Amino acid sequence: MMKSQYSTLTIILMVQAISISILVVFGIISRRCECKTVQFIFGDSLSDVGNNRYLTKSLANADLPWYGIDFGDGLPNGRFTNGRTVADIIGDATGLPRPPAFLDPSLTEEVILENGVNYASGGGGILNETGSYFIQRLCFTKQIELFQGTQELIRNKIGKQAADEFFEGARYVVALGSNDFINNYLMPVYTDSWKYNDQSFINYLMDTLQAQLKLLHRLGARQVMVFGLGPMGCIPLQRELSSTSGDCQNKTNQLALSFNQAASKLMDDLSISLANATFKFGDTYDVVNDVITNPDNYGFSNSESPCCSFGDEIKPALTCIPASKLCKDRSKYVFWDEYHPSDSANQIIANELLNKFRNFLSINGSSAAPSPAPAMAPSPDNTASSTQSPT
Repeated sequence: MMKSQYSTLTIILMVQAISISILVVFGIISRRCECKTVQFIFGDSLSDVGNNRYLTKSLANADLPWYGIDFGDGLPNGRFTNGRTVADIIGDATGLPRPPAFLDPSLTEEVILENGVNYASGGGGILNETGSYFIQRLCFTKQIELFQGTQELIRNKIGKQAADEFFEGARYVVALGSNDFINNYLMPVYTDSWKYNDQSFINYLMDTLQAQLKLLHRLGARQVMVFGLGPMGCIPLQRELSSTSGDCQNKTNQLALSFNQAASKLMDDLSISLANATFKFGDTYDVVNDVITNPDNYGFSNSESPCCSFGDEIKPALTCIPASKLCKDRSKYVFWDEYHPSDSANQIIANELLNKFRNFLSINGSSAAPSPAPAMAPSPDNTASSTQSPT
């Protein structure tokens, strides 16, 4: 009798153990990630899609007309241009969703899993001290900290294993550096302007960027594209500050070239030294310089002045505001305001990157092809109409 009871108990325990094992197995399977490929974007005003709108004390803001006039409903949306950013265009061409701003109150775990996140912030830089006179902005280090918080949210939502797969399968864009020069090193109010010379400042930037990218890799970033700098000395603000001639500032352009050379080498080194990682450097300096030098070849009529400005009345106008005047045809201007390219110029920059990195940018075997800009909506009554606009 006793033996029969023990046998029965043994069978029950074995059944329970098998049941638990099955539950565990199926639990693990159910927690595996069947997630979409999304983007996580880190950057400055060239990639900001609205984070600075929620930094109430920031002086770097694109929340007034006429920013966004050629995007969606034509209202300001946080982008520092009239239409799309370069990251918008590349994402559209590769089938990736446009990630919302991290600080958008509507951001949820479900939204992150479907669309990714954009942490870019106008005025932000590689260095923590860059852009401090804007009062509020998110530097790269802070953006990575916010990304770590995002990871914790997703782990709590879908589990560690699934979250790791999600983040390792995502695409990462890093587009910073111009503010570290224009709103730091080249301004005497910052200590970096007299603490370093040109080469030692480039070295400082590369050391900092290397540590930041290695941290991103430890956090799961495996496919990373780092955007290079364009001819910064040719943006309208730099032309105005240079001299009465309005020429490009050669020193600023040389700094951009030096940065690009050092950053390109860094990406190659990281691709070799970090496991299962690919770092690409998106250099568009030459094509942007050619657009500025030969605008007619690309369908532009003006590559020196901003489309949105005070004209000759007040120079330089540091931003585009409702009292500004708009150019007659926004598709013909390389620059939207004193700092930032127009949608049409962003299209050319994005196309250059798509052509250079077609295989790297393809998603699930799909082809990465340049996307044409949609037709433009009518302009407001106080501006002339244009022929091309994004959505």
